[in-house]
Amino acid sequence: MREYVLVINPGSTSTKVAIYKGKEMIKMKKIEHSAEELEKYKKVSDQYDYRLNLIYEWLRSEGISTSSLIAVVGRGGLLRSIPGGTYVVTEKMIEDLEIGIQGEHASNLGGILAKGIADSEKIKAFIVDPVAVDEFEDIARISGLKEIERRSLVHALNIKAVSHRRAKELGKNLSELNFVVAHLGGGISVTPVKFGKMIDANNASEMGPFSPERTGSLPVGDLVRLCYSGKYTLDEMKIKIKGKGGLMSYLGTTDGRKIEERIKNGDEYAELIYSAMAYQIGKEIGAMATVLEGKVDNIILTGGLAYSEYLVNIIKDMIEFIAEVVIYPGEDEMKALNEGVLRVLEGEEKEKIYENEVLY
Repeated sequence: MREYVLVINPGSTSTKVAIYKGKEMIKMKKIEHSAEELEKYKKVSDQYDYRLNLIYEWLRSEGISTSSLIAVVGRGGLLRSIPGGTYVVTEKMIEDLEIGIQGEHASNLGGILAKGIADSEKIKAFIVDPVAVDEFEDIARISGLKEIERRSLVHALNIKAVSHRRAKELGKNLSELNFVVAHLGGGISVTPVKFGKMIDANNASEMGPFSPERTGSLPVGDLVRLCYSGKYTLDEMKIKIKGKGGLMSYLGTTDGRKIEERIKNGDEYAELIYSAMAYQIGKEIGAMATVLEGKVDNIILTGGLAYSEYLVNIIKDMIEFIAEVVIYPGEDEMKALNEGVLRVLEGEEKEKIYENEVLY
């Protein structure tokens, strides 16, 4: 009897796998990969057989036959720009994932692995809301400099998942609601979700609030002068902006718990910097509320930093006048992937075909 969904989430040093029956997780495993093992492979796509065999080994060890699978879903990779949704993995999608059409990343293996297993059972493979999701309105793409276009780069999987979750709690369809969703993690995405579409966002790597490891928006004149100061190479500047920026730049750590401990022990500088991050998040949420012309049903805070009551309380004090604030701490990618498939299997939404939806 086919009753399980297999979820596959490849990362740079691991492959997370899980078995779901409906909404219930039955089994889960994080399969670790050593750097020495992965160094054998020139391209990410070359790791396919290695990772596939490990997934089959895990299924056998758990006594789960692929004949019991109703569908397989993988993490979406760096595809061409597409609207959000749950996509059937097609040959054209596989082609783009294998060549790394928008870059090499372990998540590119998600759809490839899912299809490999699904094809052997003549069932469907899916991906859900990959990083490549682009639902921007044209006006949001204008940057202020003709040579540069604002791009959609956003924590799409989690933002869409919590939006769907909240809509269900409200007993409504997501297409009826407006949310501002702030994903608070190593990078911070703040997105106005208008009737289910992410119509704008700060690029979490380059704009918006600073985060634990990223600078966010910077005074552009000072940034240009720093780039041409002769002190830093291009690669050093890239790391300074993404990796050594934000909390790391000011406080030498990205760990919010350690910073809160410093604040409790009277560190006024740590309090200023941590509060400044919350301040910038609140300010960005306010800006995105204007994109929705103030018609905001809920503001949703999610991601790892949403566990921090200290941070959340500062943000809430700034934004509660706009709309009710809802907190979904953490980021459960496996659950989000499974929920995306269930929405299709249960007829809540239609599956999409990649080549029919590609924007450019």
